[in-house]
Amino acid sequence: MAKILIVGATSAIAQETAKCFAKDGADLFLVARSPEKMAVIADDLKVRGAKSVETFEFDASDLHRHQEMFDAARATMGELDMFLIAHGTLGSQKGCEESVAETLKELNTNFTSVVSLLTISANYFERRHRGVIAVISSVAGDRGRKSNYVYGTAKGAVNLFLQGLRNRLAKSGVTVVTIKPGFVDTPMTAHLRKGLLFARASAVGEGVYQAMQQKKDIVYLPWFWGGIMFIIKAIPERIYKNLSLG
Repeated sequence: MAKILIVGATSAIAQETAKCFAKDGADLFLVARSPEKMAVIADDLKVRGAKSVETFEFDASDLHRHQEMFDAARATMGELDMFLIAHGTLGSQKGCEESVAETLKELNTNFTSVVSLLTISANYFERRHRGVIAVISSVAGDRGRKSNYVYGTAKGAVNLFLQGLRNRLAKSGVTVVTIKPGFVDTPMTAHLRKGLLFARASAVGEGVYQAMQQKKDIVYLPWFWGGIMFIIKAIPERIYKNLSLG
């Protein structure tokens, strides 16, 4: 059975993805900031069929602890087959516009910390000549919007980093999966008005699971966001800059 490391394990999408792997009898190593939440999730995953579930308290923004966390996962699991990066924040765009510190905080959480984890894990899987690395990014990274361009900048940079990493690791037999969800009904989007384009976290989690199992390169979730973003990216900048897309 697969041995899977999940960072940001208390996020709604990560929980739903973990449930899918638990049904397969996987060994799971959950990493997040709240040990209390992880304990509840771990108990649930065991009931759902997970062979084993271990937890590790960790703030992804603390870059100095990244190697320690990864080494702990390896020491506990023996070896790793898959790594899912699912942490992130959707901070206040207005707050970022008014504060350099807030902007850098968002970029550190959503980009720099992801790059750090990717660098550590890529070296590990490259030596093993196999494995799956998946990152939950966002359609927000495909084109900047005034309502969330700091968040979108981080996700866009992650997407580009993953593209280069995928190119580097392809000959080593390592799969790098970029997950681009659209609007998802989760606690992170609780402040947003829900519409027809909002997907359930369970459906997106199933999509992440399938993408990792099938070793996809880039996946939009739900699928129709691929078409939506194709159209949005095709709009000329002279027109796009005057649009209000939320």
